[in-house]
Amino acid sequence: MKKEVRTVVYDDKLHIEAYRFEGLAQPFPNHFHGYYVIGFVERGERILSCKNQEYTIRKGDILLFNPGDNHACVQSGGEVLDYRSINITKEVMLDLVEEITGRRELPGFSPSVISDEEAACYLRTLHELVMADDRGFGKEENLLLLISRLVQQYGKPFEACVPECREEIEKACAFMEQHYAERICLTEICRYVGLSKSALLRAFTKSKSVTPYSYLENIRVGRAKKLLEQGVPPVDTALRTGFSDQSHFTNYFNRFIGLTPGAYQEIFSKERVDYGLAKRKMRDGN
Repeated sequence: MKKEVRTVVYDDKLHIEAYRFEGLAQPFPNHFHGYYVIGFVERGERILSCKNQEYTIRKGDILLFNPGDNHACVQSGGEVLDYRSINITKEVMLDLVEEITGRRELPGFSPSVISDEEAACYLRTLHELVMADDRGFGKEENLLLLISRLVQQYGKPFEACVPECREEIEKACAFMEQHYAERICLTEICRYVGLSKSALLRAFTKSKSVTPYSYLENIRVGRAKKLLEQGVPPVDTALRTGFSDQSHFTNYFNRFIGLTPGAYQEIFSKERVDYGLAKRKMRDGN
């Protein structure tokens, strides 16, 4: 079997993450992200479930996940996955779309799996330039061309891609987002929203396509990413985001992100070191 290699780079100019997974056999459980994911399958075949639809993804397919889109995937056949993606926050996407359209509004991309040679060319070139730490404007150019293509061909108002939710479900989400660092229980959530446990589980899963507990764990992983990026040690991050212990935290983080907390933090540690060296060189030059 091909050796597994996982690489993640943060581009401090474009403010995007670039992921490269090679030889990946790991399944990913049903989860979501708070940012856009634009991925490209280099090799392998997987069964992808996204927003209650099932796809078979193969070489050449582009994946489009909006913030909040629940998705899961497992390997299909004997060939492992080679995959590259870029992650774009809502704030950065707003800036890009405003530059392209003149309107500061979030797009919602649909469908979740597309085949588009022009978009694939922009995506692969952008990804390779980010991975190579290229300092020219070619990567910014390809990012704008990529988003422009996707907005024109597959974009619509973001609200149109967000499933309609009952007021009680939104209250449950807000409660978990406010109390994610605490040891909350299902009874507390139900008391807050005014639903029985069985009613909450049925309504929440139908609306969000994940259970309340999975939603809470996704929130915790998202907050943990921010703390790790800021240099907070993994053991402290686990405690500050409501995980029972570091082992529990590491398992969840690796399942959802594809990297251990320590490996993820190393990306941003390097950025801080490089930035510090650059500042010192500037002072020495002055």
